[in-house]
Amino acid sequence: MARLLLRGLSWLAWKELPSGPVHRGACVGVGGGRASHKDVGSFNKNGEPAADWKKKLTPEQYYVTREKGTEPPFSGALLNNTERGMYHCVCCDSPLFSSEKKFCSGTGWPSFTEAHGTSGSDESEANILRRPDYSRQKTRVEVVCKQCEAHLGHVFPDGPEPTGERFCINSAALTFKPS
Repeated sequence: MARLLLRGLSWLAWKELPSGPVHRGACVGVGGGRASHKDVGSFNKNGEPAADWKKKLTPEQYYVTREKGTEPPFSGALLNNTERGMYHCVCCDSPLFSSEKKFCSGTGWPSFTEAHGTSGSDESEANILRRPDYSRQKTRVEVVCKQCEAHLGHVFPDGPEPTGERFCINSAALTFKPS
C-alpha cells in the first residue's frame, strides 16, 4: 500500500507528459453514462475527414473510441480472454497489444504491461501515443491509437515489473485476432 501511495504522490514526476493536442472538458464516463461530446475523431491525423465512424462502429465502440468514454468495469468481452494472439484497434485494425503482455490487474479492464512494438522504453515503433488527460482533478495519461487517434484507455504507473506500467484499455476499443 505504501508503495502505491508513493507512486501516486510522484505521479507527475513518473514520466514526462507528452505534448500534443489536448481536448479539455472531454468526459471520461464511468458506467456507460452518456454526456454531450464533440466528436474528437471526426478527422484523422492528417486533417482529412475520417470514415463515418457511427456507421462502422457499434454505439459503445463509438462512445469509447471517438467520444473518449469508458465501458463499465468488468463488462468488456476481452477482459478474461486468455487466448494467444494480438489485440488490434477496433477502428483501423492497427496491432496494439500482444497477449504475451496481458495480465490480470483486478481493475475490471484488460491490462497490459507494454504496447506491441515497444523496445525497452522506446515506443516509436508502437501504434500508440500517450497524451495528457486533464478531464479529471488528477492528470492522467491517455492512450490513443497512433493511426486513427481512437481513445483506447489510460496508462498508470502501478503495473508489475519489469515496466511498472499498467495500460488499462477498454475492450470496446479492441478486436482480438488469435495466433
